Amino acid sequence: MAAANSRKATGLKGKKLSIHVVTWNVASAAPPLDLKDLLQLNKEDLDIYVIGLQEMNSGIISRLSDAAFEDPWSSIFMNVLSPLSFIKVSHVRMQGILLLFFAKYHHLPYIRILFTNSTPTGLFGYWGNKGGVSISLKLYGYYVTIINCHLPPHICNNDKRLEHFDRILETQNSERHGIPNILDHDLILWFGDMNFRIEDFGLHFVQESIKNRCYSNLWAKDQLSIAKRHDVLLREFQEGPLLFPPTYKFDKNSNNYDTSEKKRKPAWTDRILWRLKRHSQDAPHTLSLPAPHFSLSLKLYVSHMTYSISDHKPVTGTFDLELKPLVYTPPITLMPESLWTMENDMVVSYFSAPDFPSSPWDWIGLYKVGMRHINDYVSYVWVGDNQISVSDNLHQVYINISSIPKNADQFLLCYYSNNLHSVVGISTSFQIPSRCFLREEPLGEAQPQI
Repeated sequence: MAAANSRKATGLKGKKLSIHVVTWNVASAAPPLDLKDLLQLNKEDLDIYVIGLQEMNSGIISRLSDAAFEDPWSSIFMNVLSPLSFIKVSHVRMQGILLLFFAKYHHLPYIRILFTNSTPTGLFGYWGNKGGVSISLKLYGYYVTIINCHLPPHICNNDKRLEHFDRILETQNSERHGIPNILDHDLILWFGDMNFRIEDFGLHFVQESIKNRCYSNLWAKDQLSIAKRHDVLLREFQEGPLLFPPTYKFDKNSNNYDTSEKKRKPAWTDRILWRLKRHSQDAPHTLSLPAPHFSLSLKLYVSHMTYSISDHKPVTGTFDLELKPLVYTPPITLMPESLWTMENDMVVSYFSAPDFPSSPWDWIGLYKVGMRHINDYVSYVWVGDNQISVSDNLHQVYINISSIPKNADQFLLCYYSNNLHSVVGISTSFQIPSRCFLREEPLGEAQPQI
């Protein structure tokens, strides 16, 4: 639907990632039981989910509960996605604004979380009911930043919305080692309740245009569209066509626009934007490799009218990201085929890349297939403590499995790097071998036996 500028090279095998983006102002409501339509579970073969919520319940009791346990929205997304081989890789929350990043297991060694960030813009810039949260990461070697925002409401506050947009963008550029300016990142995904309204047209004209599905009548007066015509930087952010009805404001538990005394005018407040890095020409007489291939195309941009728990309807965008990976092999290669057990321990073998920045605080986790997040392990070991041998970048460590029942469950191993703050190696799935015992051989050598 909307093709992005691409950068292409030859000779390297490309990869296509399908990304599903969700934005929803949930108006303090509890999550619905059925998320199939929202997550396109029956329609798409997806690799990554990016989910942004606004106005989650952030009362004192709710926040205390969420601090002690998982918040109900994160929990239900993990319940739905973990059986489909998705794991929550990262998240960031500021009061009622939440951003979640899920990916299929096999992508984990190629995703490096750089940092998360929160920018409050409410109450003179000190209160987090408005503002933005972000996750910056490297995906197959490319820089990507994801921003979920909630901008000021009301039709008269358009200048303030644009001011907060700029402020959120500026705060992404805090000094961090070796990380380029956000405008030099290969991809920015920016979405949320941006609160842009429809100017000039009266309520009756807007309602009739919606009733007759003449949405194009309203595009010219959409405040975001107007701002993009005058702001050079904002113009670099692309958006799909608004071919769905305005997503605000509805009576709760209905598909009727606002029938209260205020009768707020419908508007496309909930938006999904993206920006690809712009490339200047190389200096003359400079030898350089071809620029890697990196392109984004929007497959679907829709609202979901079936959900009525909020005065907003959720909006989703499904993208295809095509790239030539800058990273082809993970820093750590775990070898479940070399597993063997002895009494209450399991020996794990792995290779490390010669330039891998290992740390005594690195650890290997043992997970059941279907884990929800990186801390959802059944056992783990610090690689510096339980190391058996090292030779030519081949390592062996032992991990305690005494508490794991003997059954037919499938497991995974993940290697977590303390220096890189990410999973840098993951095994294929396996069953834990039967326990071994040591038996004295005639020559006096102890040999593992099943």
